[in-house]
Amino acid sequence: MTKHRPRGDLNRWHTLRLQTLVVFMLLCLDTGILQAQPSGFMEIAPGIYLRPGIQQNFSSHNRGHIANIGFIVGKQAVAVIDTGSSYQEGLALRQAIREITALPIEYVILTHMHPDHTLGAAAFDQDKPVYIGHAQLKDALIRRQTYYLDRLKEVLGSTAEGTRLALPSAGVEIDQEVKLELGDRILELQAYPTARTNNDLSIYDRNSGTLWLSDLLFVERTPVVDGSLLGWLKVIDDLDQREAIRVVPGHGPVVNEWKEALADQRRYLEALLSGIRKIVRKNGTIEQAIERVGQEEKDNWLLFDEYHGRNVTASFVELEWE
Repeated sequence: MTKHRPRGDLNRWHTLRLQTLVVFMLLCLDTGILQAQPSGFMEIAPGIYLRPGIQQNFSSHNRGHIANIGFIVGKQAVAVIDTGSSYQEGLALRQAIREITALPIEYVILTHMHPDHTLGAAAFDQDKPVYIGHAQLKDALIRRQTYYLDRLKEVLGSTAEGTRLALPSAGVEIDQEVKLELGDRILELQAYPTARTNNDLSIYDRNSGTLWLSDLLFVERTPVVDGSLLGWLKVIDDLDQREAIRVVPGHGPVVNEWKEALADQRRYLEALLSGIRKIVRKNGTIEQAIERVGQEEKDNWLLFDEYHGRNVTASFVELEWE
């Protein structure tokens, strides 16, 4: 079984890691190492840039900067992977790219529908890229656009100004092989059956062995079920058979020992599955499930109280009639 940290140890670990990062950045600034890096971005592998999301709820305080977003630079072109939660965040991402390279931005890849990953996409309209995602993404965004945009304005206020949907112009079907050529590197896109959502997409960079899983993997932060609990567990089993040097989750730090993080997520989702099934077999209620199921996981995840009850409710509805 994968070891996991109690909440107190987790918080101390976060503090130590932040202190270490600050010291490292100060040393790098002193030696000039970070002078070429755009603000907030780190190069996690040659040509792959990431801006880590903040492990918090979406709010005006953090301006919605909660998702991991980034870009990949080849010899001939750039591919963006997710664009943040607003037009302003998308513009900041585009500016960061332009601080690194003047190469054309040919692709904007959207890993799934959620607004913290997609609502900055319109900032790239001027580049006339191919917007690409799962074949189900366009429909999912159209169905939710009013709610997403209204909610964004409600939370972010003036920071949300200019935000609009940029719908994908290309879709990846399940079991379809799609490869994007950036010059010296090829990105392999894979669409999945309903799991975290019904429109999950991953990106694999052959050159660096980097697998960008986005919200198919949560690290440290409570996973959120917004598709199918059973489907997500099946996809996790499939992902466990893959090989990659490093994985970029949708939320949380990049991990090299990523199969341990995947096992942590599986353990949490399996706790939902087994606990809810027990209550359903006894003709129990959703309220009983929320109160009892998975509480042993509480100290292992950030934002547990905010999302666990929602996960139990969604999963109960799915499992009640299986």
